[in-house]
Amino acid sequence: MLAIRSVESTRERRRWTPVWIVVGSGVVLALQVGKASIAGPLLRGDLGLDLAAIGWLTAVIAVLGMLGGMPAGSLVAAWGDRRVFLAGIGASAVGAALGALAPGYGWLLAARLAEGLGFLLVVVAGPALLQRVAVPGQRNLSFALWSCFMPTGMALAMLAGPLFSSWRAMWWASAALSAIALAAAVSLPASARGTWTGWRNTGRDSLATLRGRGPLLLAAGFGLYSLQFFALFSFLPILLTERMSMPLQTAGLFAAAATAANIAGNLCAGFLIERGVARWTLVAGASVVMGLAGCGIFLPLLPDTGAFLLCVLFSAAGGLVPATLLATAPMAAPQAHLVPLVIGLMMQGNNVGQVAGPAAVGGAIQAFGWPAAAVIVAVAGLLAVGVALGLRRLGRPGPDAAQRGNDSGKTAVRGS
Repeated sequence: MLAIRSVESTRERRRWTPVWIVVGSGVVLALQVGKASIAGPLLRGDLGLDLAAIGWLTAVIAVLGMLGGMPAGSLVAAWGDRRVFLAGIGASAVGAALGALAPGYGWLLAARLAEGLGFLLVVVAGPALLQRVAVPGQRNLSFALWSCFMPTGMALAMLAGPLFSSWRAMWWASAALSAIALAAAVSLPASARGTWTGWRNTGRDSLATLRGRGPLLLAAGFGLYSLQFFALFSFLPILLTERMSMPLQTAGLFAAAATAANIAGNLCAGFLIERGVARWTLVAGASVVMGLAGCGIFLPLLPDTGAFLLCVLFSAAGGLVPATLLATAPMAAPQAHLVPLVIGLMMQGNNVGQVAGPAAVGGAIQAFGWPAAAVIVAVAGLLAVGVALGLRRLGRPGPDAAQRGNDSGKTAVRGS
């Protein structure tokens, strides 16, 4: 009996190994995004960068995603998910290594573009790869795990960053992690090259998606959420060290705890949706909480402890938004086969927010001080409430929404 149980346990572990490789690789790539934030104080000391420049080091990762979400999906169809996934991890490793060698800001920014390409390819190919390697009984849990890769990677970056005495050592370590992830991902089962219907059909489907009111609302909602989230978390370590006078290692621990709260929000959204809570209500409520909490964080109204607790609340409430918006994609798609394009458009909105948030807030703080960031976050929260009210008019899903919901879950991509 014990021998049978041991064999079954071994088989179960082997069945989960590909899933953990895919999810773990996503976490490594998310760590690449988060490392620039925790390295901010070190970059300021070594290269003399201002907050706006550091903001662009975070935002540039999203530039390619802002422009290339839908084309990357076509690349997955043409090359196969595994090939694109491996190419993305490889680009991340090369970009991190080049960044560690950077003699100045321009080189470092260009290296971050290479990391951004890797991140885009992994985030687009990952869900398709998961759908293929996960057995039917694993898929729901597999995609739940995938949905948490971004906050998990960023939290790990906040925890590990203060252990390094220089930002270059941090970049080399991240390159090594990407290389390890690449070596592990090579063991994933090969995929077929796939088929591609040509640019004409891709363009026609893209136009059909862009003409729909629902997809544009979802993309706007994702962009506003991402703007708010990265407006805070791109500068949270600097906020904690400069305004709250924390040592860098302590700031990393606190920033990681606040980032991890976003995971709870992601999982909670699925729980609430299953119990019938209106999706537009979740988006509106979370946006209000983020806007008000952001004002309390950036304005000198509260003691340090209160301001940090608002960071945790901001993160947890924000986690409700992306999961809810992704679950709403089948209701917004003009046709069932356009659900993946709707999600691709949402990813592009997400990346617009990742670019706009750190750049706008970094420049505003540099020019007017920390209170200026409160205005940006509050306005974004107010606009997000307007998007939520627009989502209320989408109504209930059509008769084929259940199938489209399954399809969207298979292809969903998370940017926070």
